[in-house]
Amino acid sequence: MAQSSVALKHYQMYINGEFRDSSSGNLITVINPATGEPISTVPSATVDEAREAIDAAYEAQKSWKLVPAATRGQYLHDVATEIRKDSDHLIEMLQEEQGKVKALATTEILFSADYFDYMASASRTYEGEILQSDNANESIMIDKQPIGVAAGILPWNFPFFLIARKMGPALVTGNTIVMKPSTDTPNLGLEFAKIVEKVGIPKGVVNIITGPGAVIGDELSKNKKIGIISLTGSVNSGKRVMAAAATHMAKVSLELGGKAPAIVCKDADIDLAVQSIIDSRVDNNGQLCNNCERVYVQEDIADEFTKKLATKMGEVTVGDPMEHEDIGMGPLINQGALDKVSGMVDRAVKAGGKLETGGHVVKIAKGFFFEPTVISNVKQDSEIVQDEIFGPVLPVLTFKTLDDAINMSNDSDFGLTSSIFTENIDNAMRAARELEDGETYINRFNFEAMNGSHSGWKESGIGGDDGKHGIEEFLNTHVVYLQGHPEKANG
Repeated sequence: MAQSSVALKHYQMYINGEFRDSSSGNLITVINPATGEPISTVPSATVDEAREAIDAAYEAQKSWKLVPAATRGQYLHDVATEIRKDSDHLIEMLQEEQGKVKALATTEILFSADYFDYMASASRTYEGEILQSDNANESIMIDKQPIGVAAGILPWNFPFFLIARKMGPALVTGNTIVMKPSTDTPNLGLEFAKIVEKVGIPKGVVNIITGPGAVIGDELSKNKKIGIISLTGSVNSGKRVMAAAATHMAKVSLELGGKAPAIVCKDADIDLAVQSIIDSRVDNNGQLCNNCERVYVQEDIADEFTKKLATKMGEVTVGDPMEHEDIGMGPLINQGALDKVSGMVDRAVKAGGKLETGGHVVKIAKGFFFEPTVISNVKQDSEIVQDEIFGPVLPVLTFKTLDDAINMSNDSDFGLTSSIFTENIDNAMRAARELEDGETYINRFNFEAMNGSHSGWKESGIGGDDGKHGIEEFLNTHVVYLQGHPEKANG
């Protein structure tokens, strides 16, 4: 938190249909990660203000759940329309506060609009069941009902899309929501509140507050009026949320860290594998839970593959995405992230790792840049292979047999995504069956579909997002036994 004497843009929280600052007067200063310079301030909310937002959502849900699902869906369609109308502005804001390259920033904003439309369409498709009864003249109906108030705790790496991913399924199914953007990237969330107001979503249905996770996130996790907490963030954050939610048995849906392995078999299309793995590593400047975090290449092709990988990785350009539209990669989010990535690489090299390309901090203004990096001669039990890097670094290991590759891939506390490159259908299907991850990509880069299912195994999370399974996360099951009069069962 900081009080700024510089005239910066200022954004307000959105609580119960009103834009407001915090009664504390405290501000959070937002930094452009490409320049290291401040760009805005946002309020740092108090616990009481978090409770106000929760209370507003709790009261609003009593009437929101009675609004026809198709009407709730129409609000989401209207949100999507407004996003597209204001897309140029939102894309620029996203680049400024998070450091995305222009192409990915454009994708995030427009994909979010599409996601709202997709979730809106669920208003006419999510459904219950009618079962046969053992009793005469009785129907058993399984009804799907909203949980109540949802808490959406958002990450900084996809600050706009995660609004859609949490708010879309929550609202269309009759829940209300309180969202907390990351303190690194709160601007877009508060700007999005203007769209909520413009389309006329009833007050209290959507609330957006800003502040430290230890204050606001903690209250969202332990408040008894919250029915479900949906968090995208670190494993440690997920564990804290889960512990707090357990005090009142709230449902949790947690998408946490990842350590995605990529297996490259000797029969793979090497050029395809190289490009797909690079795309899956430098995407979002290496800061994506889906990102390829470690590569296992079969010994027969290891030299050729590693050379091509290092050459292509070294060609990825780095710079300020707002200054260079065609840049390949932007900055890491903050100094802490840069120190973490740099430290992991340094320790790997000291332990015997060989830098094939990159490995160093890039000095551009006061930004937080790191070179795209390939490092070989690392061990399976090393920090850089076991711990999430969350930066543009690819450790490369070799394997003899597919057994070895699968075993090493599964030797991880994480289980979000994985990939395999092979022309052999037996290899592909075996990997799909045996890799211990929520998603496996075969001969393609790592990025999910909105109508699929995005969920982690092991410490990568609980619950999931997207598609019909993501919608189910925000629903309770209610069984109704409708018994007619037994004597009238036969007419």
